[in-house]
Amino acid sequence: MTAAETKVRADDGCMLHVEREGRGAPLLLIAGLGGTADFWAPLRPLLRDEFELVLFDHRGTGRSDRPSDGYNVQRIAADALAIMDALRIERAHVVGHSTGGAVTQTLALDAADRVDHIVISASWARSDYYFRLLFETRLAVLEQAGAKAYAALGQVLGFPPAWTTDHEAEVTRAIARAEQELASPDATAARVRMLFAHDRLADLPRITAPTLVLGAPDDMIVPIAHSREIAGRIPGAAFHALTGGHFFPRTQTKQFAETVSRFLGGDRVM
Repeated sequence: MTAAETKVRADDGCMLHVEREGRGAPLLLIAGLGGTADFWAPLRPLLRDEFELVLFDHRGTGRSDRPSDGYNVQRIAADALAIMDALRIERAHVVGHSTGGAVTQTLALDAADRVDHIVISASWARSDYYFRLLFETRLAVLEQAGAKAYAALGQVLGFPPAWTTDHEAEVTRAIARAEQELASPDATAARVRMLFAHDRLADLPRITAPTLVLGAPDDMIVPIAHSREIAGRIPGAAFHALTGGHFFPRTQTKQFAETVSRFLGGDRVM
């Protein structure tokens, strides 16, 4: 099954790279800070026979435009709605990982009529000292040591040590691509800084969409306590723990896909 690729123009003129494939209920997949549709590549064969997948590269990443400013979580949520409008999708399930989980919270709060079930994966609702220290350090690495060092640190933090060792070639390729993928360092830095401003903790009880929150006890980027806090604030939310580091959708692909599929199909996941 071949994915259809298109460009969607946001309301400020930014061109967004969008991909669409599969059949069934629309499922919008929103990646984390890396921002590209490619993050979901291992999941796509496991979900596209059941859902119509909609994926996009965030502004500032991948094949989308890279404006020099204007980055915030609300802006990415608006981009997601522009994509749904362009594809004539009235409502969709939404799965967001990390930064994508912050976007998912925003959609569920500010555009509740456009979302069905939501999955908030390895995300946060309000930053704390650990979160700020980690991302300020990553930002300093980007600005002082360059794209490859920044990418290497992300790989080390994001994956379990054993997985990294077992996937040396994949990790090496990701680091080698860093200078090309982070060709706009100002945009990348702006995207890191936007994370600190996301604070919807007090608003979470207003979410009415059926919600599944996922976290991992071995996540070194967004500790599982943030996921538990989100689940505790959203009425009726289910919480489920997976292992596999911050990038558990990639390290535990089959389990992640099965868990998400069951939940979106109406099963209670615990």
